[in-house]
Amino acid sequence: MTKTEKPLWKLFLSMLYISAFTFGGGFVIVTFMKRKFVDEYHWIDDKEMLDITALAQSSPGAIAVNASILVGWKVGGFQGMLVAVLGTILPPMIILSVISLFYQLFATNRYVALVLRGMQSGVAAVILDVSLSLGQKVISGRNWIHLAVMVLAFAATFFFQVNVIWIILASALVGIVTGLIRKGEKA
Repeated sequence: MTKTEKPLWKLFLSMLYISAFTFGGGFVIVTFMKRKFVDEYHWIDDKEMLDITALAQSSPGAIAVNASILVGWKVGGFQGMLVAVLGTILPPMIILSVISLFYQLFATNRYVALVLRGMQSGVAAVILDVSLSLGQKVISGRNWIHLAVMVLAFAATFFFQVNVIWIILASALVGIVTGLIRKGEKA
């Protein structure tokens, strides 16, 4: 195995494992990706993972696939992207194919329903963990603009039920404007 094949194989196996044992959607998989690629392998730093999460969430499509595209590209370029996506989509594809064959049996099974209900609590805890972890990074950065965006985005969602798309677009606009202002100050 060559030097470039080893990280690609490691990336594929990592994404396959994360995808196979992650229930609850994109935010949950992003948490496990952070633990694997930031904390364990040190392939990506915290700021890059935060950026990847924001891009994955604001892009159309599944957060898990979007994040795997970005992580794969960062780790191994085009080949890394293909390998990461393949590792991400294989487990759900296989699981859903099996479930579709036995859908009626699963849909009416009381025990399956109880397991799924129990998993909802775990998923909520993992999403809370991600939110607190990412929020803590914003707070520790002590950038008043980022803090204001975070507080206003929460208030808009929680109290005023503003559509998330508008919040993402407004946050992106704030990011663009502050970036242009910083660029102008440095010039």
